[in-house]
Amino acid sequence: MADKLLMKGSEAIAEAAVRAGCRLFFGYPITPQNEIPEYMSKRLFEVDGCFVQAESEVAASNMIYGAAAVGHRVMTSSSSPGIALKHEGISYCAGAELPVVIVNIMRGGPGLGGIQPSQSDYWQSCKPGHGDFHNLVLAPSTIQEAADLVMEAFDLADKYRNPVMVLGDGLIGQMMEPVQFKDYEPKTWDRSWCTTGCEGRSKNVVNSLYLEPDLLEEHNHHLFSKYRQMERDEVRVEHIHMDDADICIAAYGTTARICKTAIQVLRAEGLKVGMIRPITLYPFPHQAFREAAESVEVIFDVEMSMGQMIEDVRIAVGERVPIRFYGRVGGMVPTPGEIADEVRSLAEEVVR
Repeated sequence: MADKLLMKGSEAIAEAAVRAGCRLFFGYPITPQNEIPEYMSKRLFEVDGCFVQAESEVAASNMIYGAAAVGHRVMTSSSSPGIALKHEGISYCAGAELPVVIVNIMRGGPGLGGIQPSQSDYWQSCKPGHGDFHNLVLAPSTIQEAADLVMEAFDLADKYRNPVMVLGDGLIGQMMEPVQFKDYEPKTWDRSWCTTGCEGRSKNVVNSLYLEPDLLEEHNHHLFSKYRQMERDEVRVEHIHMDDADICIAAYGTTARICKTAIQVLRAEGLKVGMIRPITLYPFPHQAFREAAESVEVIFDVEMSMGQMIEDVRIAVGERVPIRFYGRVGGMVPTPGEIADEVRSLAEEVVR
């Protein structure tokens, strides 16, 4: 491994993409992720890559379609309303089975909202676009993890020929932390499907249009067989102090790292508090929450939203254990003290 570098999150994400073999980037500026395209505009020139500032987010999402179709590792990035505009193209990429990486640095909403951190794109990321499809969604909680997951995202995109989204927020994008980049060797994946010229072989067609209903149905079943494989093989989750926990916090991304600090305080007071942190939001770690529901008294979902991930927690847990929620929105970031106070009240209410 190389020495540690002090980097802003967006810049670390961009550098990780370059080290993972990304040589084409198409994007459009929107805060709070503008440092990604800014960094790529310089860095890709140094490695004989190509940076294009598209005329719009819609255009960028179609450019990654074309670049992936000819076999290149390609990435785009944006923030909340920009990702909404990209979703038509992302659905096309999923339908055409194209490996693309999308970075979403979330901001507050709805509408134009604000540029402060938020987690209000959970639904948009995990239940995306038009038609039946899934992105594989990775949610880092540190700058180091963001860099690591971006590298992994390119391999996962190639493995499944599917869009992979790395989902951060304004804090992940803007704060600075030490980063150590892994030694990375891109895996070799079959690219016989790419449109690289058909001399000596039958032509390849990259398309998501199926005018015959029976063929489109067959294609949907094929896509969902991949999603089922993701659900079997790609779930990533972190357990923190769950061996003896009475209260289980459910949190991801920036919120999870804030909750870790609250847990340290509460544990020092004698409260048995743990946390399940989904690293993959899709596929969601349902089994981890099902198992937790057998031993904890309550699950406490904490988000920077009005409660979007809580739907998946409920699917996992059902009626086996109470679920409580605490959320800050509009760019407001919860503090460890706030979370600790909420857990103390919860402990008085439900813990026997």
